[in-house]
Amino acid sequence: MRNNKYTCLDLFSGAGGLSRGFYDAGYDVVLGVDSDEAALKTFRENHGGAETMKLDLFEPSNIDIIVKYLKDKDIKLDVLVGGPPCQGFSVAGPRDMGDKRNTLYTAMVRLAERVGPQVVVLENVPGMMQTNGGIGARRVVEDFAGIGYRMIPKLLYAPDYGIPQIRKRVFFVGLKDGVEDFIFPAPTVDKEHYISCEEAIGDLPSLQTSDGEIIHGDEMQDYAMPAWNEYQKKMRLRSETVRNHIGSIPIEKTKHMISLVPEGKNYKALPEEYQGIYKYHEALTRYHSKRPSLTINTGHRSHFHYKWNRIPTVRESARLQSFPDDFIFYGNKSEQYRQVGNAVPPMLGQVVAEALLPYLKDGESS
Repeated sequence: MRNNKYTCLDLFSGAGGLSRGFYDAGYDVVLGVDSDEAALKTFRENHGGAETMKLDLFEPSNIDIIVKYLKDKDIKLDVLVGGPPCQGFSVAGPRDMGDKRNTLYTAMVRLAERVGPQVVVLENVPGMMQTNGGIGARRVVEDFAGIGYRMIPKLLYAPDYGIPQIRKRVFFVGLKDGVEDFIFPAPTVDKEHYISCEEAIGDLPSLQTSDGEIIHGDEMQDYAMPAWNEYQKKMRLRSETVRNHIGSIPIEKTKHMISLVPEGKNYKALPEEYQGIYKYHEALTRYHSKRPSLTINTGHRSHFHYKWNRIPTVRESARLQSFPDDFIFYGNKSEQYRQVGNAVPPMLGQVVAEALLPYLKDGESS
C-alpha cells in the first residue's frame, strides 16, 4: 500500500463516482479503467493523482494489462470496485437477457481471481435482483463464489443515506475466502428528513436575468448566496467557485410547455388542449423543491428545474448525485451529462467504503 492507505481500483469507472466515495473515505484510488476517454479525463483530475487505462473490457486479454500494471507498480490491491453495464436488466430500456453487456461483470471476476483483493464491491441496477427471478444476481453470486468470494447483495436507497435523489441500486460486497459476511450500514437519514432538491441546489446561481430570461452563465461563477444548510456546506467545502454550471436555453415551445407544469408534476398536468403531445412517461417532469429529485439520467432533457423553466445544469445534476463542487467534469456538455447520470453517487460509495474499514487487514491482499 502507498501512503499506508488501503488501495482501490475502479473497473468500468466512468467518471468515478463509486471510487470517489472510497477516496473521500481515505482510500488510495490507484487506477480507473473504462473505454470512455472523456470520462477517464474526469477520473484522472478528481482522484488524487490516480492513473487511468482506456481498455475494452469485452476483450479478456486486457485483464493481463491491468495485472501487469499492478505488478510493475508493486501495488497490492485491497479493494476492487466496479459498476459494469448491465443494460439487459435495466428498467430504463428493453430488458434483454441476451444483451452481451450483461456478461461484462465477468471482467471483475477474472481480475479478482488474478490479483486476489481483500474485498470486491460490485454495483448495479435493481433489475439484477428482479428480472427473470433475479437470475443476474444469482450469476454474480455464483461466479464469485467459484473464486472464493461470498457476495452479499443488498438494495440501497440513496435518500436513506443523505443523497437528494430517488435512486435505488444493488450493491454486492464480497470478502475474500468467505471469512465473514459483510454487514451493510444502516440508513443515516429517516424519511421525514430526506434532503430535498431545494436544499441541494438552491444556493447555485439561477441563470436567470432580472426579467426572467434564461442565460448560459460563465464557465466559472460565484455562488449566488452563502450556504444555508449542512448539505450545501459539505458540497462547497473545498470549492470557492461554481463550475460546470452552464445553462441550456430551451426552444420557446418547450419553455412554454414546462411553464405550464407545476412542480412535482409532468406532461400529464398540461392543459387539456396539449394532452396527447407527449408519450414518454417522464416527459416534462419538473422536480419538486421539497423532495429528492428523480433518478438523474444521462441528459435526455426530460427533467426540469423545480423553479426555472430549463433543464438542470451539469453542476445541479452533480449536486443531486452528491458530487462535491470541487469535482470537475470534462468533455463536451453531452459527455458531462452522461458521466453524471451513469455514476454511483459518491456519498453512497463513501458509506460502503467506511463500513468496510473494520473488515480490512494490513498486508493481506495478494
